[in-house]
Amino acid sequence: MIIGLPQEVKNNEYRVGLTPGNVSGLCKQGHALLVQRGAGEQIGLSDESYRIAGATLIESAAEVFHKAQMIVKVKEPQAQECAMLHEDQILFTYLHLAPDPKQTKALMDSGASCIAYETVTSLNGTLPLLAPMSEVAGRMSIQAAASHLEKTHGGLGVLMAGVPGVAPAKIVILGAGVVGRNALQMAVGMGADVCIFDRDIERLRQIDLLYGNRVRTFYSDHWLLEQEVSEADAVIGAVLLPGAAAPKLVTREMVKRMKPGSVVVDVAIDQGGCFETSKPTTHADPTYLVDGVLHYCVANMPGAVARTSTFALTNATYPFVEALANRGVIKALSIDHHLRNGLSIHKGVLTSAPVAQAQGLDFESAEELLPA
Repeated sequence: MIIGLPQEVKNNEYRVGLTPGNVSGLCKQGHALLVQRGAGEQIGLSDESYRIAGATLIESAAEVFHKAQMIVKVKEPQAQECAMLHEDQILFTYLHLAPDPKQTKALMDSGASCIAYETVTSLNGTLPLLAPMSEVAGRMSIQAAASHLEKTHGGLGVLMAGVPGVAPAKIVILGAGVVGRNALQMAVGMGADVCIFDRDIERLRQIDLLYGNRVRTFYSDHWLLEQEVSEADAVIGAVLLPGAAAPKLVTREMVKRMKPGSVVVDVAIDQGGCFETSKPTTHADPTYLVDGVLHYCVANMPGAVARTSTFALTNATYPFVEALANRGVIKALSIDHHLRNGLSIHKGVLTSAPVAQAQGLDFESAEELLPA
């Protein structure tokens, strides 16, 4: 199979979909790799390292898209990339379609088979291709909150850990999934006063056993949520419904009651965000104010630590890239229902029920479209 690796074009996105080591492994299995020049240069993965691994270096993204049978990326394709996709091509990347009707339509119009990293599943019901970036984003969310609580970055002027005689920052984490637990680990490590909300009592029990009285755990009750959010120095949005739009847990009225100079970090912004006041931002212009509350809603947070993120991501995605390359999309999806769960669009047909529900569209399940 001819596999294409274009350079990412989203704002301040330096991750890359395959490392030279991945390229070497695929080339040894007889596949041809087309790598756009400069794809990994910004994170120390030189063109020469890809060439030595067996890739052919290509000058333009247009040529990569034109020649490749499968495109491997990191972030959702931008408008110019959607326009370059073609029928019978495989796109394997993060998609986050639920809050993005324009991308959904463009991918359906392309005729390509589009597989979303974020909805591929595993034997234990987890999301193995979302987990590594959720780990990174969860840890980064506390770094972002700590930085933006500083007065010089627009915050109230609160030190996360406090000092003897002065209370630490009060952090509220919404969701105890992978993002939330990694945010919690960092916040506790920095000495913050932390509470975490979730509706999974077993997860809250595990957190209580691990952290004891260093963390307050709450079932996601609206009245308690309102009270804790109003008193918080920073609130981390870490709620995920796989493939679907994130629920709006924090209303505009709740944000109004937060302290001026407090900080919101909405890690769920890729799926529309879990604050009513959230809108996507970029690393170039990461924050904005609503009612005196600083909002950090960068849609590709792990892109800021692009080298770490690239290796963490490709460690997880490579076996699936290998399966698609060796078997072809139909066979690979037919024999592996976990990979099939990642299929969002196939030859113009939407196959994701959560995306269909979010956008009011019809869909056909992958099981109906593909033979078992």
